Amino acid sequence: MPLPDSRPFFALDARKMRLADNLLIEPRRVERAWPALAAAGFAAASALALATATILAPPVVTQHVVRSSR
Repeated sequence: MPLPDSRPFFALDARKMRLADNLLIEPRRVERAWPALAAAGFAAASALALATATILAPPVVTQHVVRSSR
């Protein structure tokens, strides 16, 4: 004798199983490149500024100017 419901009986609901599978999947993390590029740009600009300051700085005088003029 068939059940009053004309659909076949399944112990697991396929829709709920798909929902459970989707909830168990870890969300994908998108890695952004902007922070790394900004840090690299800042490091490059700092290195260029230091190199420019090193080249353009006047030399350090190790002798006293007064003694060399006598």
